[in-house]
Amino acid sequence: MAKKMKTEAKVLRQELLADGIYDMWLEVPFAADVKPGQFVGVYPVNKSTLLPRPISICEVDTEKSAIRLVYRVVGSGTAEFAGYAQDDVVMVLGPLGNGFPLEAAEGKKVVVMGGGIGVPPLLETVKRVSAAKVSAVMGYRDNGTFLSDEFSKYSEMHIATEDGSVGTKGNVIDAMKADNIECDVIFACGPMPMLRAIKAYASKVGAKAYLSLEERMACGVGACLGCICKTKEVDEHSHVNNARICTDGPVFDADDLEM
Repeated sequence: MAKKMKTEAKVLRQELLADGIYDMWLEVPFAADVKPGQFVGVYPVNKSTLLPRPISICEVDTEKSAIRLVYRVVGSGTAEFAGYAQDDVVMVLGPLGNGFPLEAAEGKKVVVMGGGIGVPPLLETVKRVSAAKVSAVMGYRDNGTFLSDEFSKYSEMHIATEDGSVGTKGNVIDAMKADNIECDVIFACGPMPMLRAIKAYASKVGAKAYLSLEERMACGVGACLGCICKTKEVDEHSHVNNARICTDGPVFDADDLEM
C-alpha cells in the first residue's frame, strides 16, 4: 500500500452534480497510487474545524495526476468545500484505507452495489474490475440518479429508487431479484442497513461480499479509535473485537464482520 501523505491539492474544476452533491477534481501527487475504494481526508481552511473530512475517491485520472471527489454537503466543512473554485488550494491527506480486493473479482460474475453517497467510490472500482461479467446496482431515493450514465459505460446498469420513479421500486436487493442478477462476488458501499442486507443476501446465494463501511471519522489514521466496527477477530491495537474503519478498512470481508 502506498504511503499516505499530507499535501497541497489544486482544484481543477468543481460543479454541482445533484441536489446537495458536488463533483470536484483535485490535482494531487499520489493519484497513480490510489486503489479503488480508498479515500482522502480534506482539511477545511476554517481553523475552527481542525479535523479533516473523509471523502471517498470516485475516480482517478493518472495522466493529469488527479482524483475526483463526489460528496454531499452535510456540515460546515463540506459546505466550505462546495465554495471552492478552479485553482483554489486545499490540504489533503491520502490515500487512506485499504480499497477493494480486485483480485477476488478476476473471471467472476461481479456486482458492484451502492446506495446514496456510497455510489461514488464504486465508479473507479467498476472501471478496474477484471471479471467475466460486471453489473452495477445502485440505489437512490428518487430520480436524482447521479453517476448512473457513467456506470453504464463500464457495466450493465440496474437502478432501484425508494419512490419507484426510476428502475425497480425498493432497494438494491429488490433490484437484484427483479432483474435476476447472478453474482459470485459483491463489492458494496452505502449505509449500514443496506450493507447488513447485502451480507445476508450474499450468504444466502453463496456469493463473496466485500463491504466498504461509512462512518464518521476523526483522525483518519487509526489513532483515536473514533470509527470502529465489530469483528470476529481481536484487534491487535485495541485488544477487543473491534477494527478501525479508517485503517483496517474501510473495506472488509463481510464474513469477518459482526453486523
